[in-house]
Amino acid sequence: MSTMSHTQRAALFRSLHHQTNPLLLANAWDAGSARLMQSLGAAAVATTSAGLAWSLGYADGDQLPIALHVAAVQQIVRVLSVPLTVDAEGGYGASAQQVADHVLQLAEAGAVGINLEDGAAPSALLCAKIEAIKTAAARAGVDIFINARTDVFLRALAPQRSVEETLQRAQQYAAAGADGLFVPGATAAADIAALATGQALPLNVMARPGLPPLQELARLGVCRISAGSAIAQRCWAVAQQAGAGFLAQGSSDVLFADAMAYGSVNGLLTNPSSA
Repeated sequence: MSTMSHTQRAALFRSLHHQTNPLLLANAWDAGSARLMQSLGAAAVATTSAGLAWSLGYADGDQLPIALHVAAVQQIVRVLSVPLTVDAEGGYGASAQQVADHVLQLAEAGAVGINLEDGAAPSALLCAKIEAIKTAAARAGVDIFINARTDVFLRALAPQRSVEETLQRAQQYAAAGADGLFVPGATAAADIAALATGQALPLNVMARPGLPPLQELARLGVCRISAGSAIAQRCWAVAQQAGAGFLAQGSSDVLFADAMAYGSVNGLLTNPSSA
């Protein structure tokens, strides 16, 4: 685990949103995958809510019990020396205060940032959640980077005016205290440029087919790029293929094709306290 304090890790994480190149987050889903991403040079690690929920036997979509989420964050932080931000979905609570309580639990477990989404709910609800979190965090003396996720593009909530609706929500979320804006589903260069220049928060986009390459995204003003659940989904596909091949044929060959060596995987986690 990192020897830095929560305050130091939080400050480092904030600074990573103001670099020449966007912050790249290869989302992990458990302690092992988080340690792997760190070993590949990740400056910070993010979780995927979908991947984390799946790894614990739950569907994505605010289904994961908060106690299990907190325990998972504790295990992930144990093996990291870089900052961790977690996808908190809608906050796992009906009220803004309940969401704030849950986010503080995640921060106490070691997270320095969260994603918090509006989904199909009115933007006023996410504003209330952000305000409650900021109030609770200030009272507790905890710094937590709130990446406000809006699903306007992802859910096609405002056809023909997605940019305008997103910018309107961005203004509301910034006024409520958000630290970043996450717009999954936005892939067109013109839309991304408008989102980056039309509001003041650091812009986060998500990997999708057709997303412009890294250098173009940097030029457009993107500050952060997330893999989302894509890496976890690819791992599930590989496991599905290997498992199906083995169960159908009983062949060992399919299991070892392109496999990471046992010693390499085990070595990543031999001394997690030295992370």
